[in-house]
Amino acid sequence: MKIAIFGGTFNPVHNEHVNIVKAALASLALDKVIIVPSFSTPNKKGLCPSAQDRLNICRLAFADMECVEVSDFEIQNGGTSYSYITCRAFRQKFPQDALYFIVGADMLKNFPDWKNPEEILNCVTLAACARNVENSLNNALAVYSQRFKNKVQTFSYVGANVSSSRVRTLAALGEDISRLVPKPCAEYIQQNGLYARRDLQKVKNYLTESRWAHTVRVAVTATENCRRAGVDEKDALTAAALHDCAKYLKPDCNELQGFEIPDGVPDPVIHQYAGAYVAEKMFGITDGNILQAIRCHASGKPDMTALDKLIFLSDMLEEGRTFQGVEYLRTVFADNIDKAMEAALKHQLKYLNSTGEEVYPLTVQAYEYLKGNKND
Repeated sequence: MKIAIFGGTFNPVHNEHVNIVKAALASLALDKVIIVPSFSTPNKKGLCPSAQDRLNICRLAFADMECVEVSDFEIQNGGTSYSYITCRAFRQKFPQDALYFIVGADMLKNFPDWKNPEEILNCVTLAACARNVENSLNNALAVYSQRFKNKVQTFSYVGANVSSSRVRTLAALGEDISRLVPKPCAEYIQQNGLYARRDLQKVKNYLTESRWAHTVRVAVTATENCRRAGVDEKDALTAAALHDCAKYLKPDCNELQGFEIPDGVPDPVIHQYAGAYVAEKMFGITDGNILQAIRCHASGKPDMTALDKLIFLSDMLEEGRTFQGVEYLRTVFADNIDKAMEAALKHQLKYLNSTGEEVYPLTVQAYEYLKGNKND
């Protein structure tokens, strides 16, 4: 028999996971695919329901596929889930069968950093697909081949750019996820309130429909990039959801009673200070890092934290932005957050100067700080 293992957090499983399995079954002529949700995965933190809930969602996602089974091997084992242990166990279970391990290009590129990768390769053949960026597989294969001689079995699949973090964020903010996950999974997530952040969903009451849509996109951008920024997903989600919460509040409203505008702040920037005030007063946010990220998301500041930069860039570069130069800035953001921050501030200052709008000195200071650090 030809059997493939497909492991992962599946937090939660989404349509692209299902499509990858379908592609692997067809392209590799597999007899079976075994889905193995992890109990706890190293280096992955964020909004996470119980292992049993993730297992249940996986079973719902693949219930109609006869050649697919969902295994609770790693969940029953408990502790941190390592692929080499799983591959060793399934090799012992299927000693005479051709055994594959399905990975996307991103996983293949990072494979040299996995725990005991050589043992994995002694047990299985890697089966890799591009997943969502066509040329990413060739790049990953080049990195892999620098260290390993074992051949990788590739199969053709390039699908939509869907991430579990996007699903988590949309579910947290009460948005529709039915286009991203199988229908039974969407229903299970909603009925059980998985990922839901009822507190943050109340931000919608403070915003126009279009500004809420922007806020959701900022939150998605922030959570999809938080891991490489070294930022906790919950912090990224909270700061992003609240960053514009005071955008439309009138100065005499109850929420802003006691709020004082700092001296010299231009009108377009006031809402970042008011937002931090409302986040603390009305939403009970006490984490100084989150409040600071809200407080400087429109202007920047010298010596920004990773969370500050992430929220500033997510606000400026979310998927709905269409200004000239945004694609270039997104490319830089995908490569290096500090370089993206400097480029974004430079762009912002150039725009303000060209339109004659007031330039907030804090933005100039933020840009000069980054330039100075780069030249040190």
